[in-house]
Amino acid sequence: MKTIKQSWAEPYKIKMVELLKMTTEAQRKKAMKEAGYNTFLLRSEDVYIDLLTDSGTSAMSDRQWAGMMLGDEAYAGSRNFYHLEEVVREVYGYKYLIPTHQGRGAENILSKILIKKGDIIPGNMYFTTTRLHQELAGGKFEDVIIDEAHDPENEFPFKGNIDLYKLEKLIKKHGAKKIPYVSMATSVNMAGGQPISMKNLKELRSLTKKHGILVIHDMTRVAENAYFIQQKEKGYAGKTIKAIVKEICSLTDGATMSAKKDALVNIGGFLAVNDWNIYEEARNMVVVYEGLHTYGGLAGRDMEAMAIGIGESVCDDHIRARIGQVIYLGEKMMEYEVPIVKPIGGHGIFVDAKKFLPHIPQENYPAQTLAAEMYLDSGVRTMERGVVSAGRKANGENYFPKLELVRFTIPRRVYTQAHMDVIAESAARVYERRRSIKGLQMIYEPKYLRFFQAKFEKL
Repeated sequence: MKTIKQSWAEPYKIKMVELLKMTTEAQRKKAMKEAGYNTFLLRSEDVYIDLLTDSGTSAMSDRQWAGMMLGDEAYAGSRNFYHLEEVVREVYGYKYLIPTHQGRGAENILSKILIKKGDIIPGNMYFTTTRLHQELAGGKFEDVIIDEAHDPENEFPFKGNIDLYKLEKLIKKHGAKKIPYVSMATSVNMAGGQPISMKNLKELRSLTKKHGILVIHDMTRVAENAYFIQQKEKGYAGKTIKAIVKEICSLTDGATMSAKKDALVNIGGFLAVNDWNIYEEARNMVVVYEGLHTYGGLAGRDMEAMAIGIGESVCDDHIRARIGQVIYLGEKMMEYEVPIVKPIGGHGIFVDAKKFLPHIPQENYPAQTLAAEMYLDSGVRTMERGVVSAGRKANGENYFPKLELVRFTIPRRVYTQAHMDVIAESAARVYERRRSIKGLQMIYEPKYLRFFQAKFEKL
C-alpha cells in the first residue's frame, strides 16, 4: 500500500485581508527606473508580493491586537514593560532587559559599552548593521564561520557553526583581552538562514569560558534555529521548541534582539544580559539614545504585543508551519532548476546570483540585477545580499563576498501557498531568459549601509 504523505497546514485561519494592487509590466518598468533599480526604493503600493524582508512585516494574531488595547502609555514604569521583562526571563532566561526601538538600537548600546578601539570581534558571518556598529565603536569584525557556509551547494545541516580552530587562532594572535565578545548569531542571515548546532554552541561556550570571553547572541531568529536542532540534531527530537530556545540562550551571556522577526511584531527589540554591570551601563545609555529604561523608544502597546508574540513564536505548531512554507518554496524552485542555497534555511530562499547570472561579473552587481528583474517580471520584491550589502573596507575598496545572493524573505503568517507558486514560477521565467539580462552600474552611493539607498542604472 502506498504511503500517503502528511502535509503541514497553517495553525491559524484568516480573519482580515489587505487588498493588493496588481500592476502592469509598463507600470513596473516605470517604478523600477524611478527607484534606481533598488528594490528598497520602490513604493510598497507598487509591490504585489513583498519578500524584501521578514522584519516587521509579519501578521500579528488576534491576541496581539487585543494586547495593543491594553497599552499602558505611562512615561515611566509601564505595566507592559514588566510583563515583557517577565516573558523574556521565562522564555529566554536572561536576567536583565533593556527595551529598544529595534535590534540595531541594542547593537549600538552594546557596542559602545563593550568595544574599545582596536578590539577584534569574531562572529559567524557578518550582518550589515551589527558590523557597522562594531566598526563605529572602533572594533574590527573577523569572520570565524565554518568554510561550508561560503559554499551554496554544500548541504551540511549546520552551516551556521563557528570554526573553533579559526577562533582559537584569533585568540592566540590578538590575546583574549582584545576580544570583548564573540558575536554568535542563530539562523545566520547572510549565509542563507543557516542554523548553528547545539553541539557547536556548547563547544564554543567551553572555549570562551576558558579564556574569559563573553558570548553575545544575535537572537533575532532563535526559534527558527531551534526548529533545525529539533529536526536534525541527535537527542533533540523529543524536545519542544521552547525548551531548545531556552537551552541555546543559557549558553550565552547576553543577546541583542530584533523582535520584528521571531517575535511577530511590527516594531521593537531589546538588549538582554546576565551581568549586572553591563546592565547598569546599558540602563544609563538607553536614556541617551532610545528612551527611559522602562520603554526604550517603544509605546506600551508595542511591548505588550511583543510579550505575547514571544510566547507564540516558540509554539511548535507555529514554527513547523512557518518553516514548512519556506521549504515548500525552496523545493518548487529546485524543481524549476533555479540555483538556491542548500540546505533550505529558516526565513527565506536565497538564490545564488553567481550561478543564475554567471555572465555578469560581481562588480556589475548580479544579485542587485536579479532582484530588479524579479520585480519587473511579476511585481515580486526581493533584496540583494551580495557585494552591495557587503559595502566597503576602511581603505575604500569593495568587499567581494563569496556569496552573491538574492533573498526571498517570507513574512510570517502573511502569504498563502498559492503566492509561493507565483513566486517560484516568476523565478523560473526569469531563469529561462537569464542570458539576455545585463548588469548594473552604481550611480549614487550613500556613506553607510548603501544597499538601503544606493541607485543604479542598466549597463
